[in-house]
Amino acid sequence: MYDDEELADIREARTSWEGETLEPTLERYGERRDQFATVSNLEVDRLYTPADVADLDYLEDLGFPGEEPYTRGPYPTMYRGRTWTMRQFAGFGTAEETNERFHYLIDEGQTGLSVAFDMPSLMGLDSDDRMSDGEVGREGVAVDTLRDVEILFDGIDLEEISTSFTINPSAPVIYAMYVALADQRDVPREKLRGTLQNDMFKEFIAQKEWVIPPEPSLDLVTDVVEFSTEETPKFHPISVSGYHIREAGSTAVQELAFTLADGFGYVEDAIERGLDVDEFAPRLSFFFNCHNSFFEEIAKYRAARRIYARVMDEWYDAESAESKRLKFHTQTAGQSLTAQQPLNNVVRVTIQALAGVFGGTQSLHTNSFDEALALPSEQAVRVALRTQQIIAEESGAADIVDPLGGSFAVESLTDETERRAMEYIEHIRELGDGSVRDGILQGIDDGYFLREIQDASYEYQERVENEEEVVVGVNKYTIDEDTSPDILDIDETTQDRQLERLADTKAERDEAAVEDALEELREATDREENAIPYIVDAVKTYATMGEIMSVFEAEYGAYSEEIGLA
Repeated sequence: MYDDEELADIREARTSWEGETLEPTLERYGERRDQFATVSNLEVDRLYTPADVADLDYLEDLGFPGEEPYTRGPYPTMYRGRTWTMRQFAGFGTAEETNERFHYLIDEGQTGLSVAFDMPSLMGLDSDDRMSDGEVGREGVAVDTLRDVEILFDGIDLEEISTSFTINPSAPVIYAMYVALADQRDVPREKLRGTLQNDMFKEFIAQKEWVIPPEPSLDLVTDVVEFSTEETPKFHPISVSGYHIREAGSTAVQELAFTLADGFGYVEDAIERGLDVDEFAPRLSFFFNCHNSFFEEIAKYRAARRIYARVMDEWYDAESAESKRLKFHTQTAGQSLTAQQPLNNVVRVTIQALAGVFGGTQSLHTNSFDEALALPSEQAVRVALRTQQIIAEESGAADIVDPLGGSFAVESLTDETERRAMEYIEHIRELGDGSVRDGILQGIDDGYFLREIQDASYEYQERVENEEEVVVGVNKYTIDEDTSPDILDIDETTQDRQLERLADTKAERDEAAVEDALEELREATDREENAIPYIVDAVKTYATMGEIMSVFEAEYGAYSEEIGLA
């Protein structure tokens, strides 16, 4: 954006400034530390000038909002048109309790729902499974059958509300239940809006929730993509999730690279299935973490859009603008929350949420300040939602499209983040001999991702323990405090009530219809057909989550047994 003569003048002027103005100040006062770096330990310079972005081509690298490469945002008016979706994650206890929380959030101004499931549901287990004992309804809502989903969405208009489902190994079953509920209510499938996380690559890389091995897991993911392309065109069949990769301890660059690689792997698998990239790619969505390093996070999101647009174009021949327009949800960093001085988390969450907004997110969840202690209380949930509303309505942050675009620091960090992320993506592609999908499967098999994340996590914790990384209230500015404040308690009768409903549902259903539907699913699996239509039929008979998932375990084996963890 500057000619060579101007850049030479700037460099000369900087050299003069460093000698005449900076050096005397450093000699007299010094600086707070020897090195300044982001949470990911990416060193940041003292000062950025046009010389740091000398190779930037405005039209090629930045362009305009709503146009390739989407660095400045996926839409031309961004939040001047409408603000991001305020989608607070919620779920605990039974379906009745979570339904009550949903209605509360909608009444308080939330514009989309996001469902948290308990561990048995996440792992495809029924509440009456011996492995579920003590975990029913603890960290999310318990869902065993379609009956639970009927209660969960009681009084909620499926045509008006967009719902996100954070679930992975058993995601096809939950999706089928939502489709079945729409059918039951005579809501046209094509009007269903929402997002299914359904990201199994991320599970094998970071979060470690799985049922069957990686390759058949990928087949089920692509089954959902294929079915939803035809049946629920407004529903996002995958939310490719970097959030859990970051929560596991990765750097921002690793989060970005591994997440985009996962997305490209799903694209390759769908194309191999015979799907047209411009038919399914517009409905892929992404889910990123937002940590404390304000400028690093903004640069990460801007680099993500640029990389995605170019790779989808150059590697996968996407032609539609929507196929190259990366859209994502953001959640503030759970790992940054501290049990010590929990009210400090309100400030952390505000900074992180603001970075998400400046980075151009399409929807946002703000964590509650007490989540390091337990499931969030009603007051904490309200403060978290109000944080978003204040940013949207009072701060002016939503009034300018890409307000930090053109910042020498942000553009330089965006370029560096893009370069480092692409190095990772290219390495993964090499692991697969030119296929990102195969590279991910190989990286899972040989522990590549695990090692990379473990090393980053260890390095960060070492910096915290050496007080090179300050965590306010933990390793600096500590106080004596009550570490057992009031928190949300799960009713001890939750498990008993859920087990009673499950028993009643089983007693009332047509057992012959259930067995017929499960047998048809088994046969379709043997024939390697798309499983989703058969899962929809099974859930309509009130077959349970565990009964359906056991069909796939019988066919493919349990991954925990395959790797010797059972």
